Amino acid sequence: MGRYNWDQVLREELSPLITRQVIHTSYTTIVRVTFKRGAVVALHEHFHEQVTMLMSGRLRFDLNGEEIVLEAGEVLRIPPNAPHLAEALEDSLCIDVFSPAREDWKQ
Repeated sequence: MGRYNWDQVLREELSPLITRQVIHTSYTTIVRVTFKRGAVVALHEHFHEQVTMLMSGRLRFDLNGEEIVLEAGEVLRIPPNAPHLAEALEDSLCIDVFSPAREDWKQ
């Protein structure tokens, strides 16, 4: 069993507008991401399934060429190998879950 507290998880600044905290388990990676309005995660894809749970704010996604605006309290499933980008329409906080675990993010 693992027990975690977000207040004690290392905060990484990916850009002046994006920070993340990462927890790895054997089979999943859980990420808490903070976006400031205007932040953009460039178009990319990965073989992991991603589930994004928006805790606060609004995010615009381009997922396989379809525009989706995610509101606080909503959940978006991003299938493996699906091209996607995200833009923060306002300050936002989300939890992302990746399966399998993001080995490329382990330090």
